[in-house]
Amino acid sequence: MPRPRLPAPALALLCLLLSGCAGTGQSLAYYWQSARGHLQLMNAAQPIDDWLARPTTSAALRERLQLARQARRFAVDELGLPDNASYHRYADLGRRAAVWNVVAAGPYSLTLHTWCFPVTGCIGYRGYFDENAARAEAERLQAQGLETSVYGVPAYSTLGYMNWAGGDPLLNTFIGWPEGDFVRLLFHELAHQVVYAQGDTRFNESFATAVERIGVQRWLDERATPQARADYAASEARRQAFRTLTRATRERLAEIYASPTAATAQDAPALEAMKKQTFEQFRSDYAALRARWLAGGAQPAQLAGLDQWVQSANNASFGAQAAYDDLVPAFTALFEREGHDWKRFYAAVRALADEPRAERDAALEALMPATAHPAPQPTEAPRV
Repeated sequence: MPRPRLPAPALALLCLLLSGCAGTGQSLAYYWQSARGHLQLMNAAQPIDDWLARPTTSAALRERLQLARQARRFAVDELGLPDNASYHRYADLGRRAAVWNVVAAGPYSLTLHTWCFPVTGCIGYRGYFDENAARAEAERLQAQGLETSVYGVPAYSTLGYMNWAGGDPLLNTFIGWPEGDFVRLLFHELAHQVVYAQGDTRFNESFATAVERIGVQRWLDERATPQARADYAASEARRQAFRTLTRATRERLAEIYASPTAATAQDAPALEAMKKQTFEQFRSDYAALRARWLAGGAQPAQLAGLDQWVQSANNASFGAQAAYDDLVPAFTALFEREGHDWKRFYAAVRALADEPRAERDAALEALMPATAHPAPQPTEAPRV
């Protein structure tokens, strides 16, 4: 299941402060909710020491805050990630997500519509601090004939731009995750502060995902208990099986949408039939996977997120997921090419980020293992 976490809502605040963000009334309303939500979130965060000093802080939260400190130090010492103000504070937002993202795609396309922001460039989602506002935006896009997906985002990143104001905080929305998942999320978010290519979500997310996967494996090998390693191995096996299934489905959908049938309006019924069959097969295959997982000891609660994603899956949700998986093998190969040296790896990734988009894509394609090439990407996505 995709875990998009880029900081469009937070960086909208920078737009207000730095550029004024001239635009329509709807745009100004969006930036206002972004700025207000960002300030509320940042003001709710307090230093870890303050939480540990409170007698009302639960034992479970104390343990997690201590774990966060250990993982934060590990990220700096072992993975070369930034040593800054981020993730030294904690906030309980009293809700299940930090923000809610909206993504949209056409009825016969996996290409995400994009929104453009200062600093981040044009990205394939729009974030809201209020779930109802996110769903209202999704309804507006649906009225234009687009498929949409709205999902809660647990973490919150400002790419390091707000470290002067206390940095990105730990949140109640992910503090209780299993150890391996909790630690890898921190590594992922910190990776965004190392390299960020404006307007290239696939590059940014695949890079951060590669860092998290390599980093969490090192953490588990060196720091985790046997139980934590076993729990992570079980969940990672499920994730890998799910990634394999969704990748095959994305590739099938891409083939259908690129076929000659898709170019002729009179063949729309045949195109719709192939699309429907593909989604039905996807849900049937997932049901078989789920049954095996349950037979192997997984609990229904552990699968609730995947169940919900599969139930509502459409072009938009598949398009969003692609950004987090497609280029991970290329970044993993680059890490190996650089001798598992984090400084050299980050320098190589920064060099790629500085290249023009076409040259960057070609370089990553050349790094891809023969069995892991991503589906072809359209050269330009429509913008909303």
